[in-house]
Amino acid sequence: MANYYIGDIQGCFDELTLLLDKVNFNPSKDTLWLVGDLIARGPKSLETLNFVKSLDNAAHCVLGNHELHFLAVHAGFHQVNPKDNLGTLLTNKHINQLVDWLREQPLCHINTKQHIIMTHAGIPPMWSLDTLITQTQAVSQQLTSSDYLKLIKSMYRNDINQWHDNLTQSEQAIYTINALTRMRYLHADLSLDFHEKSSPHDNSDIKLTPWFTHQPALAQDYTLIFGHWASLMGDVNNTHYKALDTGCCWGNYLTLWHQETNEHIIQKNLFNHIHSK
Repeated sequence: MANYYIGDIQGCFDELTLLLDKVNFNPSKDTLWLVGDLIARGPKSLETLNFVKSLDNAAHCVLGNHELHFLAVHAGFHQVNPKDNLGTLLTNKHINQLVDWLREQPLCHINTKQHIIMTHAGIPPMWSLDTLITQTQAVSQQLTSSDYLKLIKSMYRNDINQWHDNLTQSEQAIYTINALTRMRYLHADLSLDFHEKSSPHDNSDIKLTPWFTHQPALAQDYTLIFGHWASLMGDVNNTHYKALDTGCCWGNYLTLWHQETNEHIIQKNLFNHIHSK
């Protein structure tokens, strides 16, 4: 029995299947943990979603920014990004079932026994475990409710970039989505920066610091699994963090972390094709 954590797939389904072959993945005894952004820039978003959904309890994923954007596009609130390859997915006859399945996926998975947390982009350093649980459960309740479109329509707000006591319930949900699915750098006041995507080695703005370099309010023995930040290429220089987005859809590779052996296994992009950024 093995637990495999995999970085942003982004529709690179062929690379995913080859990666799973390398570890002899067996859904009857093994479990996949996926950090979100299952869909978008790669060529096979529909195949990826159908496969993960078919695994049932053998796979667990969290929502990434691309899944949330897809929900907004499907609802008619936003246009399809021409850089995404979502045409086959959006026109599929089972799209409503896939949308409903995505709405049931959480923003985080927490294993309190093994002290592992998985989110798409990270966790605000000032958040305690109780805050993380409370806020992500509140978002999940809204996403699974009959009026979930209210949240989907209102979530595009860059001005809600800082956590404080005066946020309304709606603003707390939007901040939670922004932080857990879009976060990379923080300003000195711990507000979110939504613009800089380069790696810390290439970032020239000394006023910005990676979120994972701040002292976390979480217990120090927690390991946090995340994706989203492809330019990191897995380099966080901290054993308590596993950055698994290694830019397969940008021509690099897909990364799997085998929890029990602490091994990282990769599958290179098959065509070394860099999809449009």
